[in-house]
Amino acid sequence: MSSLLTIIIVNYRVYHHLGNCLESIQGSKHAFPVDIIVVDNAYSPEDQALLAEKYPTVQWLSASNNIGFAKANNWALQQVETDFVLFLNPDTLIAETVLQKTIDYLNQHPEVGTLGVQMRNIQGIFLPESKREIPSIKGSFFKMIGLADRFSHSAFFNSYALGQLHSDGIYSVPVLAGAFMMMPTTIAKQVGGFDDSFFMYGEDIDISLRILELGKENHYLGTVVITHVKGASSKQNPDYLNHFYGSMKIFLNKYPHLYGGIVGITLLKFFIETVWLTSRLTKKYK
Repeated sequence: MSSLLTIIIVNYRVYHHLGNCLESIQGSKHAFPVDIIVVDNAYSPEDQALLAEKYPTVQWLSASNNIGFAKANNWALQQVETDFVLFLNPDTLIAETVLQKTIDYLNQHPEVGTLGVQMRNIQGIFLPESKREIPSIKGSFFKMIGLADRFSHSAFFNSYALGQLHSDGIYSVPVLAGAFMMMPTTIAKQVGGFDDSFFMYGEDIDISLRILELGKENHYLGTVVITHVKGASSKQNPDYLNHFYGSMKIFLNKYPHLYGGIVGITLLKFFIETVWLTSRLTKKYK
């Protein structure tokens, strides 16, 4: 029987987390075959070999350097021939019913271009980036200064993470998180995968918007929960702050119409530069 789903995992020096992720997939209970492709950025032959021996059905694509999240996913996407594809972070754990429930949902909702789920951290606390609005000037400002976290259920202060929508609900939302994005493979290939001008961060927002432009919907399935050990790969990259704020500026340049043109873009870029500099100085003098 041919596989129905391909899971793509981009790994960057987090073999311990990757092993736990693969183990959780192996423990999944689903009524269809699953292919797994791991793109191993800046790979360690020794660490990879240990996991390859334990999980012999996994296909490995090995990069000698870190080619980034978007480019790595696109590399694997070229190999996918199944009906559905799941882009999954290596620092995630899926419960045994997750794959079956999400595939069932996609089969029942052909209007959906991308499906996301409720993410919780290792302590079981809900991660608000599971569902998001298109970043706005107001929403981004409140997020950066901490008011979004302080008033997490407010539609006004936490529009960035759609704070007014209950975490356990099911909604059509603008943006989903790249840690878990399941979609029909035809949709993933129709939009051309991720925009690899984003090295890391921002590419999930961008692909969410491009799927909306196809006339499809992005659905948040809050009745399905996964664990996300947030930022495990990012912590391995000493330049992650530059990538994060750099991606924000790439996004602004790509979607200027969302921010009132040159005035809004200039103000946001100035704010981003200020926050970036503050973050660098804080990190330096800790």
